[in-house]
Amino acid sequence: MTGPTPQVLRVEQLAWQDPLLAELPMPQGTMRLTRSLTSGLTLGANPGELWGVGDRGPNIKPKVALKRYGLAALAAYAETDGAKVMPLPETGPALARFRIDGDAVQLIEVAALRTPDGTPLSGLPLPVPSQESEPALTLDGMPLGCHADGADTEGIARRADGKLWIAEEYGPSLLLAGADGLIEARHVPVGTAQYFARSTIPIIESLPALAVARKLNRGFEALALSPDGKVLFTAFQSPLSHPDRSAHEHSDLARIWALDAENGTLLAEFAYPLGPRKGFRRDLAEGSVKRDDIKISELTMLDDGSLLVLERVTLSTHIYRVLPTSGLALAPEWRDPVRRPTLEQVGSAGVAALDKQLVFSTDDHPEICGDLEGMIMLAPGTMLLANDSDYGTEGVETEFWRITFAEPLVAA
Repeated sequence: MTGPTPQVLRVEQLAWQDPLLAELPMPQGTMRLTRSLTSGLTLGANPGELWGVGDRGPNIKPKVALKRYGLAALAAYAETDGAKVMPLPETGPALARFRIDGDAVQLIEVAALRTPDGTPLSGLPLPVPSQESEPALTLDGMPLGCHADGADTEGIARRADGKLWIAEEYGPSLLLAGADGLIEARHVPVGTAQYFARSTIPIIESLPALAVARKLNRGFEALALSPDGKVLFTAFQSPLSHPDRSAHEHSDLARIWALDAENGTLLAEFAYPLGPRKGFRRDLAEGSVKRDDIKISELTMLDDGSLLVLERVTLSTHIYRVLPTSGLALAPEWRDPVRRPTLEQVGSAGVAALDKQLVFSTDDHPEICGDLEGMIMLAPGTMLLANDSDYGTEGVETEFWRITFAEPLVAA
């Protein structure tokens, strides 16, 4: 898409305080854990109301836990790829309903995501042996294993009937939940249903098998529904490890899937070009930016059918507008697992990728925090952004930022 970057009138931080979960004594200080409920955002039924979803539960990298809290038992895992320490493994993914009241955000309710029999979902990784898995550990370095009802929930989209689509990174998979947090169905990649045999959630193999090639901890991160509610857009956080990790690390293309919002089957696939690395100025000021550092963390649908894509590293967040038209859909051959070279190997030089129009950059607004993962449009010219606080494990608080543009992002 072409056009100038929209003019920003105001950038405001809204008042908010994270609810306390627990305070755990550590060899060095205290780990203060708080609710983290904004890995994804979607609008609610009433004006000023929104829904959020929290991820797998409190977690921290072993290297950080060792340095920050003196947990010597984790030293052996300091360099283990993807390893996460889970200080409250019984606390898993949750839904939250919020209300914006003037210049403040109020929490209305929190509900744990639960199986049909009422059991809370686990935040542990899934037992899918055909893909990379994230080791989960206790504070004393003991393996926590896997769980058939594990989920790392990161994206959310509300249907007109009030039910909620939720995207998670492990499978990756899609969950359909009621507003009370009860899961009605889980959509998984073809060929993986056998690994959910112990789950009480109905399992549907609707997603292409290629989804299991997601890079460790980089599955579905974002969701958005089309204005008519018929198409569900989801994005992989990063390029797939297809056919291997090297392809992921060197690729500049992430896949965006358009799915049937009723049955979860793939309707179309789009190539989204990430970067360039030199554009993430705040992160570059802190050190180098690798291609692998760039990721998609949120999608929002506009009324004209275009998508807002939240692309970020850590401190720098860029929001782009793309138009996923049928003419830009990839040929089916690109999702064939045996095709070589793969989409990730050819990159943006080898296919027609989506054209990006910059809408907003936090590089121009250094007051805005890093690790932004939640994004919605409160009105045609008003955006809300929120970060992922990681449950306060490193002392970070959730922040809500309201961005007001001079004109609506979509013309009336």
